[in-house]
Amino acid sequence: MPQPTTDANGHVERIHWPSLVAAIAAISAVGIAIGLGLPLLSIILEKRGIPSTLIGLNAAMAGVASMLAAPVTTKLAHDYGVARTMIFAVVVAALSAIGFYYADAFWMWFPLRFTFHGATTTLFILSEFWINEAAPPRRRGLVLGIYATVLAIGFASGPLLFSALGSDGILPFLVGAGIIMLAVIPIFIARHESPVLDTKPDRHFFHYIFLVPTATAAVFAFGAVSAGGLSLFPIYALREQLSEQQAAVLLTVMGIGNMAFQIPLGLISDKLRDRRPLLTAMAALGVAGSLVLPLLIENWILMAVVLFFWGGCVSGLYTVGLAHLGARLSGPDLAAANAAFIFCYAVGTVAGPQSIGAAMDIGGNDGFAWALAAFFGFYVVVSGFRLLFRSKRG
Repeated sequence: MPQPTTDANGHVERIHWPSLVAAIAAISAVGIAIGLGLPLLSIILEKRGIPSTLIGLNAAMAGVASMLAAPVTTKLAHDYGVARTMIFAVVVAALSAIGFYYADAFWMWFPLRFTFHGATTTLFILSEFWINEAAPPRRRGLVLGIYATVLAIGFASGPLLFSALGSDGILPFLVGAGIIMLAVIPIFIARHESPVLDTKPDRHFFHYIFLVPTATAAVFAFGAVSAGGLSLFPIYALREQLSEQQAAVLLTVMGIGNMAFQIPLGLISDKLRDRRPLLTAMAALGVAGSLVLPLLIENWILMAVVLFFWGGCVSGLYTVGLAHLGARLSGPDLAAANAAFIFCYAVGTVAGPQSIGAAMDIGGNDGFAWALAAFFGFYVVVSGFRLLFRSKRG
């Protein structure tokens, strides 16, 4: 298959669908498995009597793994190729998923979390780099909206699978591992179209964290809220006397909200000269949605409606933040910045589950909502400051 044609500035001239389908299909298979695995693992640990702080600590290992994997992913892709590195990561993730079933001791779940999420981090970084490289600048928001929509379908399907499979036996683990392995197929088919990293970035990895701070702070907030919320919402719901199935359906509704809003948000962002006001507005809506959760917990239907819109705001931070990053950088710099972007997401996934779990232990069940609002509020402050700084400088 030929590489996408580029213009004089090195940007692709049109949407190259074979590359996009391969990268999106691969990461979406992983998304389904993660959407199944996070609530599954939390419920199993809750049934074993593990305190929520320790459950959050175990979930936070995902972020530790991602932080360590992010700086080396670009180097691996440069040395061994994007597609080959992705296929290896798929195999490691699938084997780790099966390993949870056979790991009886709680301490064994920490290295398994490490290998599973280290491998999926590599897949996310390289898939998003592939997608950003294959997207024309004027259609980047649309392309990333499509990517986020399909990924959201995966995350929404995961909790739905969990509600159908339950948490008993090996079956949910086999299904998760099998879905992950499906990601090998599209990667292998389009392996000759994957982007080539001929040169290494000029800057140090950590420089890219602060190069586009509005994007990296957005994904930090997203990581904290998504990992902490998805991992601990089932526990929050169960303590509020909702059933395991009701909690799974509410997670699915939130995933449907993620899915429904991403293409419209991408199209809106393509029409904006500056995506930062849109990012700030979504974070402000995230604060409001978090604060009303305790008021709606007794009204299951109204809570589902709020989570539908709230879910769109949560994942919108990721999609629009990634589009903002892709608009600023290209080539090896974009690959390194994508790694820094996922690194900040990983930091969020460490801070989120641990902080939210601790908030629930210290402040009761309402601590769940207050901690979510605090992460969104942090981003409102950061993005508001950046907008104000831009205005004064202008």
